[in-house]
Amino acid sequence: MGKKLNRRIGSKLKIIPLGGLEQIGLNMTAFEYEDSIVVVDCGLSFPADDMLGIDLVIPDTTYLENHIEKVKGIAITHGHEDHIGALPYVLRKINVPIYATRLTMGIIENKLKEHEMLQTVERHVVRFGQTVSLGDIDVEYIKTNHSIVDAAALAIHTPAGVVVHTGDFKVDYTPVYGDAIDLQRFAELGKEGVLALMCDSTNAERPGYTPSERTVGRTFDSLFQEHKNTRILVATFASNVDRVQQIINTAYKFGRKVAVEGRSMVNIIETAINLDCIHIPENTLVDLDQLKNYPDEQQVIITTGSQGESMAALSRMANSVHRKITIGPGDTVIFSSHPIPGNEKPVTKIINELLSKGADVIFQDAHVSGHACEEEIKLIYTLVNPQYAIPVHGEYKHLKAQAKIAASLGIEKDNIFLLSSGDVLELDQDGAEVSGKVPVGAILVDGLGVGDVGNVVLRDRQHLAEDGIVIVVMSLERASGELVAGPDIVSRGFVYVRESDELLEEAHAVVDQALGACLERGITDWGKLKGAVKDSLSDYIWRKTKRRPMILPIIMEV
Repeated sequence: MGKKLNRRIGSKLKIIPLGGLEQIGLNMTAFEYEDSIVVVDCGLSFPADDMLGIDLVIPDTTYLENHIEKVKGIAITHGHEDHIGALPYVLRKINVPIYATRLTMGIIENKLKEHEMLQTVERHVVRFGQTVSLGDIDVEYIKTNHSIVDAAALAIHTPAGVVVHTGDFKVDYTPVYGDAIDLQRFAELGKEGVLALMCDSTNAERPGYTPSERTVGRTFDSLFQEHKNTRILVATFASNVDRVQQIINTAYKFGRKVAVEGRSMVNIIETAINLDCIHIPENTLVDLDQLKNYPDEQQVIITTGSQGESMAALSRMANSVHRKITIGPGDTVIFSSHPIPGNEKPVTKIINELLSKGADVIFQDAHVSGHACEEEIKLIYTLVNPQYAIPVHGEYKHLKAQAKIAASLGIEKDNIFLLSSGDVLELDQDGAEVSGKVPVGAILVDGLGVGDVGNVVLRDRQHLAEDGIVIVVMSLERASGELVAGPDIVSRGFVYVRESDELLEEAHAVVDQALGACLERGITDWGKLKGAVKDSLSDYIWRKTKRRPMILPIIMEV
């Protein structure tokens, strides 16, 4: 590192969050020093309720596209969708090398294969303890624990100082797979001097410690003991390989066969088996089709859909549209997850569906979080002892809760930065300030279209969803401008036509009158004709129904 510190002093490090603050998901941060930009994570988020028809939301990378010559690579902390999900879309615009640990890279490669991008993207698998040089910035990978194997924190070494980015983490002294978090390295960095700590805030409001993942194993043991005579279905996150490992361990203890259902789950488990991140006793894992050869009390099905996603396997089972699995009395369904904020309604809906089918549903205590609670956050702050605190990963209330923790540990108020996405924080040992903003926002993905649906289209969709559409079709003679046919009125999602004859007849008369008035005045400009029809019909419908459907006049020339 010495060689870099001899460079001319004076340049500051810029930290630019491009997403992931103010919400869960969309995590992406740029670190810029002079001519080098390193991006950390590249996540997506799922659409809000008012984003009708939208499949995914990805970060706006305009800033990176405009400075593409500086971007040296994307360093990924772990393999969750909110940290890697946008890669296939972003790499089309900024094709730079990706750096990630084994399992994380395995999951990314599955994604790239689906998008036919494996050949075009440069990829590097990084080991814990390894440092990657990217221009003026060195990125060191540090072992942490999370609800997915191979999660890393990053120490970002720059000539302006070291920034520690925890990624998503918890402190687990007894992880299911691999080693415990490398607290020693955090302490060493703290001794050497850390400029800023960017720490996971998701559970900053929760006092105490997050229990070890292993405690869930004991919970499964007692649940399987209690429900010896039923078929057991466990819904969990596809990416929680440790959780799947523990369910398989318990199933093996109780002499049960396990089938995995849900495409994302099957893909990740296959990747984990190939990379030796999960150990499955012989003859325990069977194909879903083979399960019927065993009695119910010897079956376990691990499935996706713990968040109530409408197309996931558990939803299809709950709604009786799953091709192979029918839920009924004699089934025990265990939810091994908490609803992500905002998903409470769909999860409750599925639980009600399952209960009404006679299944026994368990949704308490079969989950522990993958994120650090207050005491673990304090531990990391104490070890790292940063000059500046920059809470990340969470809604504003989570960031605020972490800011309080940092202040309680003696970090000066002026040195705690609650950033918004797009803020440019410039910092070095002598000071830090938000010096500007870069363009950020949500790019909407709908089917194969990326960014072609914006606010205007969403507003139209909202309008159509709330009030429907009325189409007015009329034919004009080219030479004279006379009305030859129509106007015909067609409506969808506005009123039930068969019961609204009178309303539509009057609407017809209103349009006739408006057209007649225009043609009498010699107006033949189509724009003006359409405007007149739209205004008069809109006023009439509002008076009669107090609704404002979308009105679409169509003129054909004969």
